Amino acid sequence: MRERLGAAWLHYRRLTRSGWPRDFPIAQLPNPPLLVAIVGWLVGALAGGEVHRAGRAVFYIGLSVWAWEELTSGVNWFRRLIGAGLLVWLAAQIASSLPA
Repeated sequence: MRERLGAAWLHYRRLTRSGWPRDFPIAQLPNPPLLVAIVGWLVGALAGGEVHRAGRAVFYIGLSVWAWEELTSGVNWFRRLIGAGLLVWLAAQIASSLPA
């Protein structure tokens, strides 16, 4: 069982590292931080109250981690630019939600 999980994880990592187009990857399968952000977004969209706020927090944290990873270790300049732009957008979103 452990070997199968290890093989599945290696296959998943290989899939998330390959992108389209192959020579200048712009799109790829979501990696773990982006999957966490998507789940947080879904929970926030489907729930209300405290669960909604927790889902949004998970969304922002997951997206921040993903953007930071793209900025610091993206496979090309375009992916690093997306990471930087998303971090600026996230900072603006968080700053606008703070009380005055």
